[in-house]
Amino acid sequence: MSNTGDAGRRTDGRTEGTPAEGGREAAADPVRGVVRGAAPVPLSVLDLVTVGSGSTARESLRTSVRIARQAESRGYHRHWVAEHHSMPGVASSSPAVILAHLAAHTSRIRLGSGGVMLPNHAPLAVAEQFGTLEALAPGRVDLGLGRAPGTDPRTAAALRGPGRLDEAADEFPRRLAELIRFLDDDFPDGHPYARVYAVPGPVQGPAGRPPVWLLGSSGFSARLAGELGLPFAYAHHFSAAGTLPALELYRESFRPSAVLDAPYALIGVSALAADTAEQARAQVLTGALSMLRLRSGRPGLVPTPEEAAAYDFSPLEREFVDGWLSRVVHGTPDEVRAGLDALVARTGADELMLTANAHGGAARLRSYGLVADAYGMPVEPLTAG
Repeated sequence: MSNTGDAGRRTDGRTEGTPAEGGREAAADPVRGVVRGAAPVPLSVLDLVTVGSGSTARESLRTSVRIARQAESRGYHRHWVAEHHSMPGVASSSPAVILAHLAAHTSRIRLGSGGVMLPNHAPLAVAEQFGTLEALAPGRVDLGLGRAPGTDPRTAAALRGPGRLDEAADEFPRRLAELIRFLDDDFPDGHPYARVYAVPGPVQGPAGRPPVWLLGSSGFSARLAGELGLPFAYAHHFSAAGTLPALELYRESFRPSAVLDAPYALIGVSALAADTAEQARAQVLTGALSMLRLRSGRPGLVPTPEEAAAYDFSPLEREFVDGWLSRVVHGTPDEVRAGLDALVARTGADELMLTANAHGGAARLRSYGLVADAYGMPVEPLTAG
């Protein structure tokens, strides 16, 4: 496994920022994150490219560029884009396309999928897409993979074609193994794909390739990631109750591999900081109402704070929203910092990936900046875009 040696290595195995030539971070380790400022672990960004009422996908994609550039300048370690389909309030149906755009506007932050839903795609196609991204942004690309559809069953059937909906998730380990073989170009002689090449890829000569992460919200991917010695990302932001069991299963199942010699677990966290607790509450309520509508079969654009405040919640809806908000770390910068610190202490997570779900891009940008300020993360010059 690639590592940074003794210099810059913390006693807990995480890497501290070490200035390199030109002010960039030394990036020898393709998996482990870099701790900046007083943060307890590396901090990263999960981007859903949310579309608010009165806005457009074009504006949201522009906001994603601004968030990625801000995250790079403030020392966030990576910026991932999630795959979702048939959701009007989420414009991230094509992570590889968005990541190529973000790569053109950044120069050092890691970029990745959080994740690509593998059952929706042919493994060769994913290998080609992420081989292309690696060629565009060498040493900066992560390939996060999930086995859920990222949508409802009807849309999943439209994505995958007739007859594949029931078997796609069950075949995830086989498809994962196939994808990794395409990335490494190491199908054995006699295999039907022995002379099928993912291009760009190793057939063209020695080159790096994206590290593979497994994503999950249950024990299946946690166990599989551990058995394969891969890094694991858990969706705490929408399945908080299963976080501790999944992380424990991952660590218990872990077997050292060529990728990792010890477990490395990242958790996604819904977090939003604002100048006041009242402002933060108003913003996160928009995301809660959006999720309520989605779960009720009424997906739409993310409502405005005014619309969310005026919504007449039924008792059952209020129960859902209160439960949802209890899992969102929100408030003033100091309150968010305290909440994130407590979460790390409770879970032992090696990295936090923050998703700031709110109606408008300005609130999301402000939140990531305030969190960076709360931890004293440095401001670094931007060199691209």
